[in-house]
Amino acid sequence: MTILAIDHIQLAIPAGEEDRARAFYCDLLGFTEVAKPANLSPSGCWFESGQVALHVGIDPNFRPATKAHPAFRVDDLASLRKRLKQAGHETKDDTPIESYDRFFTSDPFGNRVELMQKIQGLVSR
Repeated sequence: MTILAIDHIQLAIPAGEEDRARAFYCDLLGFTEVAKPANLSPSGCWFESGQVALHVGIDPNFRPATKAHPAFRVDDLASLRKRLKQAGHETKDDTPIESYDRFFTSDPFGNRVELMQKIQGLVSR
């Protein structure tokens, strides 16, 4: 048996906050909402971007994930940081990691989210 890939990431939010999740994950981060299967709870929402699937579910005893987090790799970290700041979301740099630019932010519910971009090497001539 071999684990082949991550199918999706699940984050929790408080009840009734799906519209705020849509505003953050779709409008700011660029995910697209996709339909949940009809046999699942009508609450919560699912998002996709390329090969990345994010499921946002309701937790009646919600507490934000302030250490555990998804890390999303993006293709234009600088413009995403600017868009997040303009929308009132704080961005925090952290310890550098070789070959990546990155920062952390929080979704509207306090869940920690890492955003990172692979640093492209110099092209030899």
